[in-house]
Amino acid sequence: MQPRWCSCHVPDVSRRQVLGGLTAAGALAVAGWPGRADAAPRGRTVTITVMGTSDLHSHALDWDYYTDAEYGDRDGNVVGLARVSSLVNQIRAARGRERTLLFDAGDTIQGTPLGFYYASVEPITDTGAVHPMARQMNAIGYDAVALGNHEFNYGLPFLNTWIRQMRAPVLAANAVHAGTRRPAFRPYMLKRMRVHGFPPITVGLLGLTNPGVAIWDRGNVSGKLDFLDLVATARRWVPVIRHQGADVVIVSAHSGDSGTSSYTGDLPVENAAALVAEQVPGIDAILFGHAHLDIPERFVTNKATGRTVVMSEPKCWGQRLSVFDLTLTHERGRWKVTGKSATSVNTNTVQEDPELVTLVKKQHDAVVAYVNKEVATSTEEMSAAESCWKDTAILDYIHLVQTAKVKDAIAGTENAALPVLSIAAPFSRSATFPAGKVTIKDIAGLYIYDNTLLASVLTGSQIKAYLEYSAQYFKQVAASAPVDPASWTNAHNRPDYNYDQLSGVTYDVDIAKTEGSRIANLAYDGKPVADDQRFVVAVNNYRQSGGGGFPNVTAAPVVYNAQVAIREAIVEYAAKAGTIDPAAFHVVNWKLVRDGTPVF
Repeated sequence: MQPRWCSCHVPDVSRRQVLGGLTAAGALAVAGWPGRADAAPRGRTVTITVMGTSDLHSHALDWDYYTDAEYGDRDGNVVGLARVSSLVNQIRAARGRERTLLFDAGDTIQGTPLGFYYASVEPITDTGAVHPMARQMNAIGYDAVALGNHEFNYGLPFLNTWIRQMRAPVLAANAVHAGTRRPAFRPYMLKRMRVHGFPPITVGLLGLTNPGVAIWDRGNVSGKLDFLDLVATARRWVPVIRHQGADVVIVSAHSGDSGTSSYTGDLPVENAAALVAEQVPGIDAILFGHAHLDIPERFVTNKATGRTVVMSEPKCWGQRLSVFDLTLTHERGRWKVTGKSATSVNTNTVQEDPELVTLVKKQHDAVVAYVNKEVATSTEEMSAAESCWKDTAILDYIHLVQTAKVKDAIAGTENAALPVLSIAAPFSRSATFPAGKVTIKDIAGLYIYDNTLLASVLTGSQIKAYLEYSAQYFKQVAASAPVDPASWTNAHNRPDYNYDQLSGVTYDVDIAKTEGSRIANLAYDGKPVADDQRFVVAVNNYRQSGGGGFPNVTAAPVVYNAQVAIREAIVEYAAKAGTIDPAAFHVVNWKLVRDGTPVF
């Protein structure tokens, strides 16, 4: 008899995914890796091995589409699932295939031009082609995959197509049908491992995704899916998994371990993996992701039982493989976990698996050809290297496109007379438009996220509050301190993509002042901005949905939302213009000051 959850699905989720073979993920052996497989164990003790990836972000190969070259060894790191495959093969050979499991903690299908191409240029929903990440993961033989928040970026029909292409179950217990507690995807699975000479071992795996999906992809999931608290969800399902006969319970969570959130409001905690370990009894190990960190091993003590839970997060993009070691002892007819550890292995210790490279070569080559298409000609080189502390021409190009798109959209409407402002952030300090030929890869390197464009109406006071919040990105700096702008950024661990800059108004950011009183001389058309003055503001969907926790923007009236991809809008604008000339659009409208004196 199947549990009741097996019949739950979002529209078009395949029945094979819901009822398909039970597999699992677990936790397990690296001591001595990559030594030989264990000799036949004495007594009733055995070690099983679970390998885990997370945040692959469509890095199939060791390739940087933005530079059109191998990623190579950068600070001791390489990327790509083809590298991961070689490690997995080594560990399976060393430990024995029957002793190993392989799992992923989400954010698989978005992140590089490869992911974008097969979602938007030649979408698998239209062509019927198998997604390159599904091809590779199926070939490697993943036992299961949890959903990350970026799995929802391209909408539910696309996600459902990818799920149907995956041979491994795709799990997300806390993603439920809107207004219910019914899982929209498979919540958990069981794997019966048969190690020669030992009684079968049943491993249960619970998959959890990130509640932030409700904010970051609100346009794709609102009214369709809700995302529940990870702790409450685990508390519901772990006893069920144990009741189903699991000797080992593993959680794969697309959620960091800090206990914090990047958003505000009533949404459940974003980075809750350690809270799950601490508050939910019955869990042996947790594979987690989302934060893009390398955390080889962390132990958390469960408050109710006093037992430790071993956790590991592998560094993103296939740069690391988490490897858990769980030792089990057979006592009184049942297996009991008596030892646990974890580590992460750097994929720079192996070469790419040639079979995995060949498997996606045609798809990879199609993307390489696409990103190298010439879009326009730039009259001079433009760099984003200083965009975090200076108003640069390359970011102004984003403003130019966003402003033009919104002005065209609101023409003839009741808001046509309002001034149009634009919000953009420095996504990549390495972005460059070369002098001469500008390609799609150059534009993709500048605008690396698959955001769409919206426009909302904000007042002068709301814009001032928004800019004050953005200015928290800077550390407070004495007026007489040496000029070292790179050291002034990323206060409160705020990433570059959360430093928003506005075009269309002029203002100073006084970093000698305390937070909340840094924005000075805010003006429009040479006149101070009045608190009740109204503006139409171009903004991306991530920010408008609440990403980054910026004030006012989520509740502001939306006057434009045509689901236009911003990167594609930039490509289209540049191609139509033919020439990118900073002299025609670059205006220094904001600057850093200290006690009123400009830094530069």
